[in-house]
Amino acid sequence: MQHFNDPVDIERDISVHLEGGLAIGRFSAMASPCDILFDTQDTKLAEALVRKAAHETWRIEQKFSRYREDGIIPRINNSEGRAVIVDDETAMLLDFAFQCYEISDGLFDITSGVLRRAWKFDGSDRLPEAGLIESLLPQIGLEKVDWQKPQIRLQPGMEIDFGGIGKEYAVDRVLQLLTESASLPVLVNFGGDIAASGARANGEAWKVGIEAINCPDTAEGVVAFRQGGIATSGDAQRFLLKDGIRYSHILNPKTGWPVENSPHAITVLADNCTQAGILSTLAMLQGPDAEAFLEAQQVTFWVQR
Repeated sequence: MQHFNDPVDIERDISVHLEGGLAIGRFSAMASPCDILFDTQDTKLAEALVRKAAHETWRIEQKFSRYREDGIIPRINNSEGRAVIVDDETAMLLDFAFQCYEISDGLFDITSGVLRRAWKFDGSDRLPEAGLIESLLPQIGLEKVDWQKPQIRLQPGMEIDFGGIGKEYAVDRVLQLLTESASLPVLVNFGGDIAASGARANGEAWKVGIEAINCPDTAEGVVAFRQGGIATSGDAQRFLLKDGIRYSHILNPKTGWPVENSPHAITVLADNCTQAGILSTLAMLQGPDAEAFLEAQQVTFWVQR
């Protein structure tokens, strides 16, 4: 998650307009454009709902961003080996992260964010020194974290980061909030992480384009779905290129180096956005076996290599 700005300033970013028979609400959060599509012509209702959605999104970002000193993540990361008591929402995300760590055989690891000190995926050819990567590996490994709900204890120097699941969680949480607040079809889209409450009012499916990696602003395909979540993982924006070799930002936490032979992008359709997001990420971590992994999960997916 990226830095959370002052809500007083961001409040001006909230807008609602009618387009194609939909009321579309927009705001910014988590370094992404956030669009919410309401199948209604009632702009006053849509404005009230998108305002509620924006404030919930900003709450989640503020709470779980590693950049906010008043958030729970910096409090845990700066605990210097002391135990920290967490609330139920944080505990739920920690339980989920530990579950993902176990089913991925340690490839999905929320302690691996310290590798950002070595890797700068800015499209350049600057690779980190192998010694720097090696020096960070002892600070990685979720099995080193003592998690006994509601208490977590990190070893000194270790960090956790919910960046790999935070935005998808926010999408699902906002969709739940909106469906509890009004009975109308809704689609939530936070920078390509998407969830829909059900079919449109006329019974038709929502249609979402999959961006082609090699041709930005061009659709690789169109997904038609009525309910569930869509998420994409890929290296279109974050990579290094050295001697003709493309280094993806998808890192193996066991080695500290990018996963070899992983696709450029994977899009997954699942029951909700959080599930779609974790499956697309886990598939990227499988490298050349990404397609086989997704086929075993029996989900609909698109892979771009």
